[in-house]
Amino acid sequence: MAGQTRRDELLRCLRHRADWTVDQLADDLEVSRRTVLRDLNHLRERGFHISSMTGPGGGVHLEPTSVMVTSQLDGDQVVALILSVALARANPWMPFVAGAEHALRKIEAALPRRRAAELQRLMQRILVGDPADIPPGDIGTIDPALVAVFERAFTDQHLLQFDYQDVKGKRTTRSIEPHGLLVRVPAWYIIAWDPTPDAARLFRADRISSPAAGDTTFVPRPHELVTGVCPDAKPQAS
Repeated sequence: MAGQTRRDELLRCLRHRADWTVDQLADDLEVSRRTVLRDLNHLRERGFHISSMTGPGGGVHLEPTSVMVTSQLDGDQVVALILSVALARANPWMPFVAGAEHALRKIEAALPRRRAAELQRLMQRILVGDPADIPPGDIGTIDPALVAVFERAFTDQHLLQFDYQDVKGKRTTRSIEPHGLLVRVPAWYIIAWDPTPDAARLFRADRISSPAAGDTTFVPRPHELVTGVCPDAKPQAS
């Protein structure tokens, strides 16, 4: 049984009974006791409130209030939600915009404190500015690989390498720290720290080619240092 499938089944067991022992869970899932303990820790890290007690009346207990979809969201899914709400904020004439805003606030309120803090940090690094003054014909095609590569590099804090063509047509090869995302409809930009000039920079997505996430990780810089490159854009932090 694959790891995620096994953990989903473990959650199903915990939802239906409050008196499981680790040995009983191991027998039911047909895995070792060690695997169950490891999976329980994994679920705790994702925000589920799971307690373990020994003795009469003990066992493994799942706090019912933590059984929420918000506890199961991965980093890229949280970014997707934030970005969806950000785009809704930028287009207030769209139907159901207010509902998207309230939904994100409910998610934030329902998350455990640690996950809520992570959400806030991400929201500070997703910015929406005024529409870009770019003629439609000047927007190029975005490299099909960029979205997935950027998602991985941004959420996992890996250096991002790519070839870039600036507004004057000059081509360079870059290796940058992707610290954020700026949306200026119809364009989007990577908010980055470029080690070469040692400064914050914006890179427009349609000018990027051959993107790749490197193995080297980086330590996030203070968001004010990075987002200062676009002071008129608003972070999505509430």
